[in-house]
Amino acid sequence: MSMEPLGGVTITAREIYEAVIRLTGRVDVLIEQHADTRGDVKDHEERLRSLERARWPLPSLAAIISLIALGVGVLPMLTGS
Repeated sequence: MSMEPLGGVTITAREIYEAVIRLTGRVDVLIEQHADTRGDVKDHEERLRSLERARWPLPSLAAIISLIALGVGVLPMLTGS
């Protein structure tokens, strides 16, 4: 039974250290990208909420105009004019 679990491949502490440093750099980049994405999502949510708030009066206004038009149409029949 061989004592070399990697089949004769030797990995030095320096190589492990360099690999960890590279991975750390990549993780840092991913964290920055995640933060940017979160900011973009928050901005989009705020814009959607703003559009939704600006849009709600339209159906209400249409209902009010319809009621006024109905009143104008029915009023002459009620007054007999």
